[in-house]
Amino acid sequence: MVRISMRNGPYMNLSDLSRELRRRGIYPVVAAYAVGAWLVLQVAEVTFEPLQVPDWVMQALIGLVIIGFPVAVLLAWFFDMSLKGIRLDRGDITATADNEPSIAVLPFADMSVEQDQGYFCDGVAEEILNALARIDQLHVAARSSSFQYRKQETGARKIGRDLAVGTILEGSVRKSGNRVRITAQLIDVRNGYHLWSKSFDSELKDIFAIQDDIATGIVEALLETIVPGQGLPVKTTASDNVTAYDYYLRGRHFINRFHKMEIDFACQMFQHAIDIDPEFALAWAGCADCYSLLVIYHDPEEQYRQEARDASARALELAPDLAEAHASRGLALLVSEEFEACEAAFRRAIELNPRLFQAYYYYARARFHQGDMDDALRLFRLAADVDPEDFQSRCLRVQILRGLDRMDEALEQAREVEPILLRHIEWNPDDARALHLGAGSMIVLGEMERARRWMRRAYERFPDDSVVLYNLACNFATMGDIEESLDFLERSVASGMVGAAWMRNDDDLIPLRDSPRYQALLKKLEDIESDRAAGVD
Repeated sequence: MVRISMRNGPYMNLSDLSRELRRRGIYPVVAAYAVGAWLVLQVAEVTFEPLQVPDWVMQALIGLVIIGFPVAVLLAWFFDMSLKGIRLDRGDITATADNEPSIAVLPFADMSVEQDQGYFCDGVAEEILNALARIDQLHVAARSSSFQYRKQETGARKIGRDLAVGTILEGSVRKSGNRVRITAQLIDVRNGYHLWSKSFDSELKDIFAIQDDIATGIVEALLETIVPGQGLPVKTTASDNVTAYDYYLRGRHFINRFHKMEIDFACQMFQHAIDIDPEFALAWAGCADCYSLLVIYHDPEEQYRQEARDASARALELAPDLAEAHASRGLALLVSEEFEACEAAFRRAIELNPRLFQAYYYYARARFHQGDMDDALRLFRLAADVDPEDFQSRCLRVQILRGLDRMDEALEQAREVEPILLRHIEWNPDDARALHLGAGSMIVLGEMERARRWMRRAYERFPDDSVVLYNLACNFATMGDIEESLDFLERSVASGMVGAAWMRNDDDLIPLRDSPRYQALLKKLEDIESDRAAGVD
């Protein structure tokens, strides 16, 4: 049995009023006005008498101070008042530029006693976000943009301004045994009112119905004016087994960290989900992605390539209209260097879901592998547009533009990615990928000390990681440290991470290409890949 409570409407109690006063900055304005008025009156009292100013002037000044107080409060209520000036407070943005209703789904808070359900809370919020993103009439902020507010106490107005949305969904999850309690609130950033809210107490097996109910309720609340009277039921997950779903969420929690141990953990979780629900297409796609990422970043074994092809084919067989399945298929074909087929898969994924970041990102990598830098630039740009907080696509654009000697554009792109990198590294100080990719952009900006500091931190965190070693080689090459670059490149090649095509096309390594050590490394890679293609162990 699911217990539901609902609250709607624009009324405001004392707690709401106090929160709204804080949101609109009333308290600081009142305090500043009081201090300023007191100073003005003190100065007037001291100076007016020696200057023989008539008494009525002092009385008029006191009257102006009294009259000015409600004026200041009203200005603070309707305007943003700060040292930067005064700006009309429109409750931020009610829609995007094309007047679509818009929403950001924040990560749900973990209210469990043990505080060990973060992956589950993120999974619930992300499934709702993904379901909403499939609604054409609704603009949904990217996951990486909205989930950055996990550790921050930020008001609705600022989040709305930062993410260019008119509404925010926030919530919490308390999971204990086979019971779950979920609360969700849809907030209008203009005024802080709850447009829609629900609370659920149920058995864990009802989690899918709860997610669907939340997503459908939001759609109905936001889209009634666009499609009045038309129901828009939303389906949030492709499995009906809560245990399989739980394993799937655990896999998603690990997979995006790119290090071998985490990818292995993710693969185990996806496999557990498949064992329980063999028709769970997303779990098959996740499994395929794990094998593909192992090939890209750690170990280009033929067995992994075959596993990726098999798992992605199964995902497509189960869900031929699932964009994620086509993107997984594209990635599996990419690591097998079946470029024409992989690009067709990525195009189909984008057709099914134009907001799927992975499809653009890996499509761009496919074009890079083939040396088509202009198209790689275009696709990395599209990936960045889909995910405004992604640093990877932007840093790779910097790398390509620098290699093409388009330094003005590289500098512009480096300036664009700098604040994104700084935010990400502030919240994720041990993210080696952000550190070593970001260092390349800092070099373009002339921030050599910061670049070296980030490179050092990445190496200290993962001294044997092949991806870290390769990207440090690239950064040292662009800084002119040729021998140090070759040392790191040799260690990366020895690990089996880098492919000959990527190495040939990576213009960061241009300063190394006349070196006999570089040429020997490239020849070694080409021989290994030739033997593998011929079936020679």
